[in-house]
Amino acid sequence: MSALFVQIADFLIAALILGGAGFALVGSWGLVRLPSLMTRLHGPTKATTLGVGGILVASMIYWPVHEGRYTFHELLITIFLFIAAPITANMIGKAHLHRQGNYIDPNPADDIREGLPERDRWATFTKDAD
Repeated sequence: MSALFVQIADFLIAALILGGAGFALVGSWGLVRLPSLMTRLHGPTKATTLGVGGILVASMIYWPVHEGRYTFHELLITIFLFIAAPITANMIGKAHLHRQGNYIDPNPADDIREGLPERDRWATFTKDAD
């Protein structure tokens, strides 16, 4: 490979790592600073996932350029992360709504109880028949 190609690849790798680190920092900051669980979910599920994805893409570029071999570990991690993060966030959100809808949470940090839909119109709020 030519030296110019390696320099361009190094610049791209550095940009992806810096961008990924920036997204991870913003996601972590949002996790710490946002007031309620529903707003805090956005930090780790969106920004941090993009941050980790950027760093993994940088790693996918680094290995063929500098070591001459391709690795698929980063691709598998990225696919797993992009599938697992939204599903996990959805389940946490549904559990939170269920707790709010059934008045299980004694100290809710957000005021979503008034905005919840009718109990019989949403499956999240229904209880299993005993």
